[in-house]
Amino acid sequence: MMKTISKVAKQLNVNVETIRFYERKGLIDKPSAPSTGYRVYPEATIARIHFIKRAQTLGFTLSEIGELLTLSDSPCHKVEQLAKQKLAEVKARLAGLQQLETALSAHIVQCQSNNESDSCPIINTLLL
Repeated sequence: MMKTISKVAKQLNVNVETIRFYERKGLIDKPSAPSTGYRVYPEATIARIHFIKRAQTLGFTLSEIGELLTLSDSPCHKVEQLAKQKLAEVKARLAGLQQLETALSAHIVQCQSNNESDSCPIINTLLL
């Protein structure tokens, strides 16, 4: 069943402007204007928007999603390469976050044992 942009936005829990943005970026086709004045979106476009939103939740950028969409009819190994690149990025971010967690934990311990009222170990570290 074909739906107007507002109904698609409501169904997928996205903003109407998000759909228009995807159209401008070429991620989805802009439907032609019918004589009734309301553009309607086919189920294939609705499924594509759903795909875009799911891919975003997995951390893919819109550029990467565009690439995934062009690879949808390609052999799996091409998609696998893009997924491996994303996994490497995620692992690097996780490693960075783990380092940050360790550093913040250490600074909090320093604060808890700090007896100086005019000096804070966290502020002193950030000033270096």
